[in-house]
Amino acid sequence: MPKREPYRSWFYRYFWAFILLAFIFVIYRVLNSPLPIPEDASRERDRTSSNYLEAVVLKVIDGDTLLVLVNGRKERVRLIGIDTPESSFNRKARRDVQRFKVAPEDMIEAGRRAKEFVKTLLKPGTKVKLELDVQVRDKYGRLLAYVYLPDGRMLNLLLVERGLARVYTFPPNVKYTEKFLQAQEKARERGIGFWGEIFK
Repeated sequence: MPKREPYRSWFYRYFWAFILLAFIFVIYRVLNSPLPIPEDASRERDRTSSNYLEAVVLKVIDGDTLLVLVNGRKERVRLIGIDTPESSFNRKARRDVQRFKVAPEDMIEAGRRAKEFVKTLLKPGTKVKLELDVQVRDKYGRLLAYVYLPDGRMLNLLLVERGLARVYTFPPNVKYTEKFLQAQEKARERGIGFWGEIFK
């Protein structure tokens, strides 16, 4: 009876060992992978589903934009329903300067104040809760959310109340629009924040 060649015996052993390890690795990744967040900006969520995510703040990018960690994944978060002035002079800042007829340095200063205010509230490592609305992402791929501070206050609303942000609504994410508009009107009437300075 002819003997099997030794190298074939070793080859088959390593081959099946590799297949087994690959299978175990795939099963491990499936069981331990975070729940995916829809990538498609047009994807809409059912309001009856769980619209909350736990997140950890990594960095404040701007008054209305954060970098956070969600389920082990870095996400840029754009605050829903509001807009703060830019903190550096860019294309959007130029558009806002022309639109509101204000001095560029005043616009940038207002943006820096909004950013610094958010940074005092959200140090790196701060745990926050993100509430999603109907549309999950914008055209830039950013996660759209209402951000809740550890004390339960909504950051989006707080910025409007302090006169550091304007109401900036895009349907279908309109859940708190009325509340934002009421807060903005009060801030404007009292001249709070930039309403008493650059937007008179």
